[in-house]
Amino acid sequence: MENKKNDFSEWYNEIIDTAKLSDKRYNIKGMNVWLPYGLKIMHSIDSLLREYSEEHGIEEVSFPVLISREQLEVEFEHVKGFENEIYWVTKGGTTPLDIDLALRPTSEAAMYTMFPLWIRSHTDLPFRVYQIVSVYRYETKHTRSFIRVREIHFYEAHTAHINFEDAEKQMVDYLKIMEKLSTDLCIKFSMNIRPDWDKFPGAMYSVAFDTPMPGNRTLQIGTIHEYGENFAKNYGIKYLDENGEMQYVSQTTFGLSERLIAAIIGIHGDDKGLVLPYKLAPVQVIIVPIPGDNYDEILEYSETIKSKLSGLGVRCQIDNRDYTPGYKFNDWEMKGVPLRLEIGKRELQEQSVTISLRTEKKKTKAKFEEIDHIYDYLNQVNSDIQDKASKFYEDNTVFIDTLDKIKEDKMVMAYWCGSKACSDRIEALSEKTALGNIKDNNSTGPCIVCGKTGKLSAFSRTY
Repeated sequence: MENKKNDFSEWYNEIIDTAKLSDKRYNIKGMNVWLPYGLKIMHSIDSLLREYSEEHGIEEVSFPVLISREQLEVEFEHVKGFENEIYWVTKGGTTPLDIDLALRPTSEAAMYTMFPLWIRSHTDLPFRVYQIVSVYRYETKHTRSFIRVREIHFYEAHTAHINFEDAEKQMVDYLKIMEKLSTDLCIKFSMNIRPDWDKFPGAMYSVAFDTPMPGNRTLQIGTIHEYGENFAKNYGIKYLDENGEMQYVSQTTFGLSERLIAAIIGIHGDDKGLVLPYKLAPVQVIIVPIPGDNYDEILEYSETIKSKLSGLGVRCQIDNRDYTPGYKFNDWEMKGVPLRLEIGKRELQEQSVTISLRTEKKKTKAKFEEIDHIYDYLNQVNSDIQDKASKFYEDNTVFIDTLDKIKEDKMVMAYWCGSKACSDRIEALSEKTALGNIKDNNSTGPCIVCGKTGKLSAFSRTY
């Protein structure tokens, strides 16, 4: 396998192919095939999002993929933001359609034509829904698996509230969901309020979650948006308040995609292959019987171990393929399986197992009855991954106080006045774009470009 530090791009592509996560050979550029192993990882993330969404009162819906031109053009600013990325459907068979239809680039236009039918009174609020679907964008830049594709696996939550203050509470709830998810994924990120020229079309403001990646770039792994009444006024989403007066709702959204998998691959992976936090791993424990005397008994004992683990809710398999143990060890390490249990003649005699963690070189012996504590080992794997990821984040972020340091090959934190002119100056010198002011950081200092008072902000080259 390619060395990760020497050529991240080649390593990244190779690990996707070797681990059989996705196949980009489909004959439409940027529309890749999800392979079973990659899809299982994505479904694990989806399951966590469903769990955390439901905990916060956000319920799942599913909207049609097609949106009419009329629906899209209700919100001009929103359409303008996506006008070069929309796929249009203009015929039904050989018959021209009466009105052009679009494959959804996102779902505001689809959902918000329905919201006025469902939201009538203040008793209907807050209204919270989400869906996990494919969205389609005609990406003209260089496509890359899980990072920049034309069919995007997308989680999007949409909520409506009685006023801006209640909507802001929802934004806090989104952050709680993201914090839980990032703990499961062992990913650290910066929360940045996007500049006005880079916020989501139609939003009052957007907060993006940016994480450093190998290759001296950052990856936007999610966003939350405060819409205020902007969309409500265009789509006529009103409610009858307690005084009998009609009011516009205030709205928010939260979006995540398969970029989360890209971050997991890039941040956690090593020269052996994937490294997966245990909640995401399709196989959390692999049992490898070691051929030798009494192999039938070794296999029977392995089945007993598997049954015990399955009873504890662990996803486990026995690898009894006709390959050498060394080949199997390497294969499952490449797939990122958190724990490997080796069972040979000695383990059979001792009624024990030999445990190998994906994140550590040493091996540990455990008695059969100690398997009840298997989650202690799985949590140790997550702790190791988290420690490594936190160090990677710290090593790849830096504060600078003068413009001559802007070319640092890291995510740069600096004071910035917020002007487009100063942002353009930074980009011209370093190719770093303004990710925005760092959320919940009120410190100020002289802008590194013009010297005016500025807020602490993040800048980086991006994927």
